[in-house]
Amino acid sequence: MNLTSDSFKDMAAIPGRCAFAVPDPNTHIRLSDNRNPHLAWSDLPAGTKSLVLICHDTDVPSKGDDVNKEGRQIPATLPRVNFYHWALVDLDPSGVLLREGEFSSAVTARGKKGPDAPRGTRQGINDYTEWFAGDKDMAGDYFGYDGPCPPWNDTIVHHYVFTLYALSAAKCPLQGKFTGPKVLAAIKGQVLGSAKITGVYALNPAVKY
Repeated sequence: MNLTSDSFKDMAAIPGRCAFAVPDPNTHIRLSDNRNPHLAWSDLPAGTKSLVLICHDTDVPSKGDDVNKEGRQIPATLPRVNFYHWALVDLDPSGVLLREGEFSSAVTARGKKGPDAPRGTRQGINDYTEWFAGDKDMAGDYFGYDGPCPPWNDTIVHHYVFTLYALSAAKCPLQGKFTGPKVLAAIKGQVLGSAKITGVYALNPAVKY
């Protein structure tokens, strides 16, 4: 089972057009095109009836005390946690690929609609839902893909892992609003195989990658 992308190579930089934000010399960051990357799969296990796609950042600061604060830096030694950027379920395995920008092509204040999505799929809410919960201009349910926006003062590069799961079931056994971790819990015992590709990204111009 293989997962590849024409948008970026494994362990290489995710392009700014596929990110939520890009660096800005005057304001640190500005919103970007937020396009979902191209992804293509092959060599699926026999008996695959549907696919699930999860994207998560493995390098989010476990404490937000220094996040995006002038005159501060987030130390590399700070413990890190996961941040989920995309949970896509009920994907037809015969589709072969997802086109860049097919599921997301802009930043949508208050979040994109869901869970129903293109091709008869469903999308969960990503962790921007919680991140923007206290922001009167941005609060809402963020369904589907929203790309990288690591803290502009972080001292490490962030890793974004796109994992494709081949399921023996035609539908993910979840209803209504769901999250990436809930999907992973729900598909246990139904996974025939998986494949992943990882992209890296940083908004701090001092971080080289």
